[in-house]
Amino acid sequence: MTTTTVTSPLFEVVSRHEFGDVLLNTSTNQKSLHATIAIKPGDVLSKFHAGVTQSFATYLTVQTGVDKHITLQPEFLQYINHSCNPNVLFNTDTMQLECLQNIKAGDELCFFYPATEWNMAQPFDCLCGSKSCIGKIQGAKYVSEEVLNNYKLTSFIQLMLNNKKD
Repeated sequence: MTTTTVTSPLFEVVSRHEFGDVLLNTSTNQKSLHATIAIKPGDVLSKFHAGVTQSFATYLTVQTGVDKHITLQPEFLQYINHSCNPNVLFNTDTMQLECLQNIKAGDELCFFYPATEWNMAQPFDCLCGSKSCIGKIQGAKYVSEEVLNNYKLTSFIQLMLNNKKD
């Protein structure tokens, strides 16, 4: 297994982990998690668990139930940012971070926030640049079923969609 670290004048390594490095973009002051190894679809990158469980969403939580939101442990997983072309999923049934598409060393790890979030605490305008970009990110509640059918979703979000139809 070969490891690579992304380095450039714009990025500083904040912390190193088994499969990736947390990088700080020195021009935006934003952190992100980047792979240091090649990862294949279906691979499990990490197990995770709840650091704190609470009844309300924050920008750092992942939703696991109607009134159940968790902070991620290990903590470095919180630096996996959003993309409308995600390469990982937080599977909240197995509590595993799963690879969705081929990831090369150096690639940023990203997940589709509406795959885990029904109604987000802090909606934002997406700037991912993907041809499948959905624009405003505010949770699965606000995304058409037609669009959501293009993504792997957690069973909680799928349940909420099914209940929405009833």
